Amino acid sequence: MFQYFIAPIVITYTFAMLVLIIYIANMLYLAIVGLRNKNSVNSVANSSSVFSAVIGGEEKENPFVTIQLPIYNERYVAERLIQACASFDYPQHLFEIQVLDDSTDDTKEIVSQKVQQIKKQNINIVHIHRTNRQGFKAGALANGLKTAKGEFIAIFDADFVPKSDFLKKMLPHFENSKIDFCTSRWEHLNRDYSFLTLFQSLSLDAHFAIDQLARSNSDYIFNFNGTAGVWRKSAIIDAGGWQADTLTEDMDLSYRVFLKGWSAHYAMDVEAPSELPVSFTAYRRQQYRWARGSLECAIKYIPILWQSNFSFAKKFQATLHLTGYLLHLLAISLMFFYPLLLLIAMHYPTILQPIGIGFLMNLLVFAPAFYFVTAQYLLNRKWFLALPLIFLMSMFASGMVLNTMKALIQILQNKIIPFERTPKFGITNSAQKWLGNRYQVQIDSLIFFEFLLALFNLLTAYFAFSLNYYLVMMYALFFSFGLFFFSIFTLLQSLSARFFTDPQPDSA
Repeated sequence: MFQYFIAPIVITYTFAMLVLIIYIANMLYLAIVGLRNKNSVNSVANSSSVFSAVIGGEEKENPFVTIQLPIYNERYVAERLIQACASFDYPQHLFEIQVLDDSTDDTKEIVSQKVQQIKKQNINIVHIHRTNRQGFKAGALANGLKTAKGEFIAIFDADFVPKSDFLKKMLPHFENSKIDFCTSRWEHLNRDYSFLTLFQSLSLDAHFAIDQLARSNSDYIFNFNGTAGVWRKSAIIDAGGWQADTLTEDMDLSYRVFLKGWSAHYAMDVEAPSELPVSFTAYRRQQYRWARGSLECAIKYIPILWQSNFSFAKKFQATLHLTGYLLHLLAISLMFFYPLLLLIAMHYPTILQPIGIGFLMNLLVFAPAFYFVTAQYLLNRKWFLALPLIFLMSMFASGMVLNTMKALIQILQNKIIPFERTPKFGITNSAQKWLGNRYQVQIDSLIFFEFLLALFNLLTAYFAFSLNYYLVMMYALFFSFGLFFFSIFTLLQSLSARFFTDPQPDSA
């Protein structure tokens, strides 16, 4: 009876592996493109350092900028952000600050006091507080845009601390009138706070040092990252403004402006310091939102993209870009295929030889490592020392696969999920504590299924070992350790938080 299922199993597995190889091959391609463009980053940094020479020789020729700060219950970081933006080294009469505050806790009073303090410095700043969160962040940005005076709109989330020369470095890139937005490279205030923040930084480094750079320099579509960037106001309006029908309003608008014929620029030389999530539950929430938002944009725009006049390469790259989180779903399929393949191997050992399972597995190990190592090299970091952490990061990333699966299932169910922001605690060094703070995210029952899936992979590893299929054993252990890591540490961290209670719980 089992023999009738052999062909479908092998064919489906082979198809899944081929799709996975396409994504991984593209990672290698982008890494090579990034290496080719390494020198251009330095030249851009040098050319954009002289602000007035590009925008105009006189101060009066400099453009007016509106700085938008969308905030929702950010009592630990709101003041820090406002102060940083008020300290920009840019003519005070040529910028305004809009604090777009949807807070329902005492952040409103904290922001109000800070805004009054900044006003005394003769800085044009306004506190716009909404009594409802219609459209969430997209709604707040759209509401502020109605009264924004600036030709350009700079946006910063609450966890960022932009440097004083940010506008001077970013605005010269808009010399090209077709540039709709310019986004900067994120740096991390708490990179070394924990293993979680370190792994996040390695992953984000690859996104900004390779993905954004390669796509920008190759005239592919890439997205505004929601913060630490500048928009041309006319481009936002031309593309239909901010919309809240996906959980990633930034990616949604980015694709609409490209489809309208605009272009964009990635300023890798401009660093934007930010705070990484220190809580496993907060990180899960962030990754769920990014995964679901990306997949929502994929459903919304892939059909439109393939009907557009873009080149095949541009359409293909955009498709891989929008569906990047499908890598997690492919990883889940492999977890369930391995025991099936081992059953086949017990009775028909020669069948598995043509699909080159050993070769494919080695490719899956070393290709992503090259991608992340290249990012460290491009950032002039000691990439060799990062190798062990990169392998660990790849392993632990497998622990997030069910988190992505949940996002896809809820999309297919048409289940409406509100925009939930990622809590920030103002953490910048290892001595700071956050467990007693507000905004603790409740533990997700999903970790129970992650734990079961981890056990399933352990059994697969034992099965593979007994049949001398050591590569399969290694991969099953790889998945198992990643799932155990995220489920157990999420549980332990959540239990620890119960010993630290804030008298005023988060009202989000």
